Amino acid sequence: MEQYVIKGGTPLVGEVEISGAKNAALAILAAAIMTDETVTIENLPNVRDINVLLDAMEGIGANIERIDTHRVKINGSMIHDLTVAYEYIKKIRASYYLLGALLGKYRRAEVALPGGCDIGSRPIDLHLKGFRALGAKVDIQHGLITASADKLIGSHIYLDKVSVGATINIMMAASMAEGKTIIENAAKEPHVVDVANFLNSMGANIRGAGTDVIRIVGVSRLHRTEYSIIPDQIEAGTFMFAAAATKGDVTVKNVIPKHLEATTAKLLEIGCEVEELDDAVRVVASKPLCHTQVTTLPYPGFPTDMQPQMSAVLAISGGTSTVTESIFENRFKYVDELTRMGAQIKVESNIAIITGVGGYMGARVSAPDLRAGAALVIAGLAADGITTVDDIYYIERGYEEFETKLSELGAQIEKVSSEKELQKFKLKIS
Repeated sequence: MEQYVIKGGTPLVGEVEISGAKNAALAILAAAIMTDETVTIENLPNVRDINVLLDAMEGIGANIERIDTHRVKINGSMIHDLTVAYEYIKKIRASYYLLGALLGKYRRAEVALPGGCDIGSRPIDLHLKGFRALGAKVDIQHGLITASADKLIGSHIYLDKVSVGATINIMMAASMAEGKTIIENAAKEPHVVDVANFLNSMGANIRGAGTDVIRIVGVSRLHRTEYSIIPDQIEAGTFMFAAAATKGDVTVKNVIPKHLEATTAKLLEIGCEVEELDDAVRVVASKPLCHTQVTTLPYPGFPTDMQPQMSAVLAISGGTSTVTESIFENRFKYVDELTRMGAQIKVESNIAIITGVGGYMGARVSAPDLRAGAALVIAGLAADGITTVDDIYYIERGYEEFETKLSELGAQIEKVSSEKELQKFKLKIS
């Protein structure tokens, strides 16, 4: 079983290049099969979730051609199966985007109920409500969601709760429905905008993405396009917090600084210096860090996907901080692992009360999910001694060459797959 082994205590210094946004890429890949013409997608992150989704798409007949690590050509003209198998869905939640894509194009789709990281209940009732509003009949039987319609008709849809997944799924189906659709209380995340821009580049007519009202005029067909995915704001934020935790000086390149405003604001509050450039952000942590209060909110608020990494930094910052998780109820599973490393964190309902300690001590910990895993790596980088992180397949779902990028910033980190390799690393750094 693969692990990361980390010798902490080295400030991260240098430049790191950020990959394409995983959450945008997953939806854009699904949407690419909505035309019978060939679509080229660039700046694709080479992470596990992306590769699983490409396999799932191949499984239903899409022609997938990997041009290189970060570019792919997709042709959806030969799709012969409108059922997406459970083996893919259980690994990656975002396979449910194939529901909206297939329903829009073929008026029928069958997808297993989704899996992914266990960070709390993420019901898909809003997706189904949207499909029904467009005229689809939706059934759930034997763990399969089946959606079908003779025709899809544009509709006025109000989402009871802001949901990125539902906004994107409804947007895809509605882009090929008859007439106009309005989605109110839509999610405003950068990857919602990216998916809308992608669909528009294929000939869709979507306006208002990035605001809470999205207006769509359905079209009868979509066409070929070439599209480059936006940079990953969560990967960028993770490296920014790693710089803070290790008292480093890191320039995060290939980013859109506007997407990082909530993260940047918190780093400034706790005492980091942040310099924004056109497509890069530099984080310098030369002074002792202090406490703050954080509440996760839909974009443009503080992202729930940055919450564990933020907590990892606050646990070694002076004073008492609070972190309120308002999106997912199960997102504090990493707290026990950080406590093993010396953190003082008490969780009451959806609030973590964090009393800053002088530093972490290396320990053996286990990643409970993707972002929590990244937080444990950050803690290991800042810790005194050696930390091993188990279950790193979670981390590899969303971070491309994580250990390589960290090594290039001066971190002493390696991926090992045996006790022998672990001992070799320990000998090398002793």
